[in-house]
Amino acid sequence: MPFPSRHRWFGAATFAAMLLTLLFLVTPLVAILTNTDPRSVFDSLGEPANREALLLSLETTTAAMLIVVAVGTPAAYWLAMSSFRGRSMVLTAIELPLVMPPIVAGIALLAAFGPKGLFGPALNDLGVELVFETAGVVVALIFVSSPFYIRQAIAVFSALDPGIVDASRTLGSGPCRTFFKVAIPVARPGLASGLALAWGRALGEFGATLLFAGSLAAVTETAPLAIFARFSEPDGFNQAIALSVILIIVSVALLAAVKLTGGDRAMEGRGL
Repeated sequence: MPFPSRHRWFGAATFAAMLLTLLFLVTPLVAILTNTDPRSVFDSLGEPANREALLLSLETTTAAMLIVVAVGTPAAYWLAMSSFRGRSMVLTAIELPLVMPPIVAGIALLAAFGPKGLFGPALNDLGVELVFETAGVVVALIFVSSPFYIRQAIAVFSALDPGIVDASRTLGSGPCRTFFKVAIPVARPGLASGLALAWGRALGEFGATLLFAGSLAAVTETAPLAIFARFSEPDGFNQAIALSVILIIVSVALLAAVKLTGGDRAMEGRGL
C-alpha cells in the first residue's frame, strides 16, 4: 500500500523492519544448508540409529496427530458453538501448554502419569507404562501440540456462517450430520492449517519428551533427541547438521501441504 509523500519515512521504516525480520529468520536456515554436504545427509540416513530416530518421530507424531484430530475436532466444535459460564477459563486451560516451558510440561506429565504421579499407580495396576516407553512419547507430543490444533479449530468453527448451520438443520439434518457433512467440509482448509502447526510442534518437541519418556534408542529417542545426542558426541556435529536438514525438509513439506490445501488462504479470508 503506497504511503503519502509526507509519510514515506514510515513506509521505509516498516519495510526495513520487515527486511530485518526476514534476514534474522532466514539467515540461520541458509547457514545450516550451506554448511551441509548433501552426501552427509544420505550418509546420516545410512546410520541405523538415525533411521530409527527418524522413523520413530514419524510414527509417534502420526499417532499423536490422529488422536489430536479425533478428539480435538469435536471438542473444538463444541467449544465454538457453546456459551457457558467459565468458558474463558476452559479456553485458558487448553491454551496453557502453548506458553508452558517444555521442561515444566515434562515435570507436569511425570506428576500426573509417572510411577509416583497422580494416576501412576492406577495405570500400573492396569499394566500401562508410559515413562521410558514409546507410548510416553505420544502422550508428551499430544500434550504440547494439541493446543495448536484445538485453538485453530475453535477459531475456524467460530467463523462459520451461522446461516449454513441453520440451513442444514432446517433441512432435517441432526447435529451429528451437520457436524460431519457441513461444518468439517467448510472448515477443512483451516483445520489442515491447524494440523500442520500441531504436527510441526510435535516434530520438534524435545524437553517434555526427554524428561517424561527419556531418550532410549529405538524406543523413545526421536529425531530432535537424536540431534542433541549426536551434537554431544566428539565427532557428531556433521551428523547433527544432517539430521537437522532432514527435519527442515519435513517442515517445508508441512508448510507446502498447507499451501496446497488452501489453509493459509482460508485463514486470511477469515481474518485469523
